[in-house]
Amino acid sequence: MSIKFTKMHGAGNDYVYIDGFKEKVEDPAALAREISDRHFGVGSDGLIMILPSNDADVKMRMFNADGSEAEMCGNGIRCVAKYAFDHGLVRKQKMVIETGAGSLPVQLYLGAGDLVEKVRVNMGSPRLLRGEIPMTGPENERAVDIGIAVAGQTLAATCVSMGNPHCVIYVDDVEHFPVADIGPYIENHDLFPQRINVEFVEVISPTEVRQRTWERGAGETLACGTGASAVTVAGVLTGRTERKIVNHLLGGDLELEWREDGEVTMIGPASEVFSGEYEPR
Repeated sequence: MSIKFTKMHGAGNDYVYIDGFKEKVEDPAALAREISDRHFGVGSDGLIMILPSNDADVKMRMFNADGSEAEMCGNGIRCVAKYAFDHGLVRKQKMVIETGAGSLPVQLYLGAGDLVEKVRVNMGSPRLLRGEIPMTGPENERAVDIGIAVAGQTLAATCVSMGNPHCVIYVDDVEHFPVADIGPYIENHDLFPQRINVEFVEVISPTEVRQRTWERGAGETLACGTGASAVTVAGVLTGRTERKIVNHLLGGDLELEWREDGEVTMIGPASEVFSGEYEPR
């Protein structure tokens, strides 16, 4: 039986979205592996289910391209908000979306045709202790500019959880950095019992950075919203950047702030690409 889907992206971080109010998926992990294939499926960084929620306006479940379920996706939640509003599931410009990292409030900004163009997400407060990320070592300590030995060099890493785990590494030239070689090694390093997302970051100025992301279970992606949030926090913790920055990702720009109240906010685009029907193999 075919399944109706919508392809969407936030700053190039693309997912297949399925409206769980109307469609039923028995095994979303298996479907994620199949439908994400860029040669034999629709092609995406993963699958996101949009579902009813008992506690929020809608609920999202996110599955990486390898079928593993992740807690949250910053670019994905913006697209969930856009879909929910544009398709009439929730006709409010302020809504709350349930995720595996908790329920998060979003603010919608409308463009032409009263369709959602940008979304502001309250990403919540970062978790900074090793035990919260999680990573090995003393669970009540922070991991700020710690050394990780990789391929004959030692890289300084700062680790943060935004509901999902991130390892931020600053480099001099991110465009030419061997992300595809170093990313998988760090993702699967013994320090990280649940694997980890890796952000490679070049500082342009105290208010501007450039980021490439190796995403846990998906490989290099064009953007990562939770990763950009972690980068904002890591920049403050290490004294490299200010609390409010613009982050240039391969797929577009995000505006971020680690507010004085401890919460991180993110503003970025959400785009619908096309809709169709998929017949699972």
